[in-house]
Amino acid sequence: MRHLLEVDDLTPGELGRVLDLAADPAPPQVLAGRGMALLFEKPSARTRNSMEMAVVQLGGHPMYIQGSEVGLDARESVEDIARTLACFHGAIGARVFAHTTVERMAALDLVPVVNMLSDAAHPLQALADVLTMRQLLGDLAGRSVTYVGDANNVFRSLALAAGMLGMEVRFTGPPGYRPGEVDTDRLAAAGVVVAGFDRPEEAVEGTDIVYTDVWTSMGQEGESAQRLLDFEGYQVDERLLDAAGAQALFLHCLPVHRGEEVSSGAVDGPASRVWQQAENRMHAARGLLAWLLGEAVHDENGGNP
Repeated sequence: MRHLLEVDDLTPGELGRVLDLAADPAPPQVLAGRGMALLFEKPSARTRNSMEMAVVQLGGHPMYIQGSEVGLDARESVEDIARTLACFHGAIGARVFAHTTVERMAALDLVPVVNMLSDAAHPLQALADVLTMRQLLGDLAGRSVTYVGDANNVFRSLALAAGMLGMEVRFTGPPGYRPGEVDTDRLAAAGVVVAGFDRPEEAVEGTDIVYTDVWTSMGQEGESAQRLLDFEGYQVDERLLDAAGAQALFLHCLPVHRGEEVSSGAVDGPASRVWQQAENRMHAARGLLAWLLGEAVHDENGGNP
């Protein structure tokens, strides 16, 4: 049984194959006659819409479930909820606060489990990111992406996906928000080295992609005032994009807080490709599910479906 809890659950070759399937205009109907449970502890516009449409395009029926409906570890244990959902569905997607929740679901090995976001990782976003960059740049080997901001779950997954495809990964952010030892060790295990910079202007110079995320994520609202102070000087604006060079394009996982981590001129300007990136959430999810429920199952069974 294969699951996707983080990007490095795939090999570089499998990651490339997922991206190939994401571009398939006639995807295999691997969910024909089956449902996929989409469990949301955290709300999301892009994740819900992209996953529901990906399931439909693969012939399946998406079932949106709010966390309050099942009561993870309150009404029932995470394990019993996963066992129940596996009775009805061919796969489970979960957007949760704690990464251990998706780990516990996957440990049962009942149906494939997809991490739709956790505090530790956002692999579906990273798949859409590298799909977008491949569309924009072609072969990603030797290209560069510079992340400006907080070394959060979005950064971790992006660094894994980009590095596994041969990209140079750069990071710049204030002290206290930089990649920790656990992050660098996991990245190194996947063959990914992150180049760190103190000054954003140095980090972005000559880069192909400038990437940022909100400074305050869901669940961190109480830290917002302090974070606004800590991240002063790290906004992606027209000045920073000019420092990167005319070749640089801008990506953001959305939602965007204009005037905080990015200026309106940058996110709405000619370098921005954020809406192409947002649409690719659907295509990337479709490619992943086509692989996870099709080719991965075929391979695990020694060539037999």
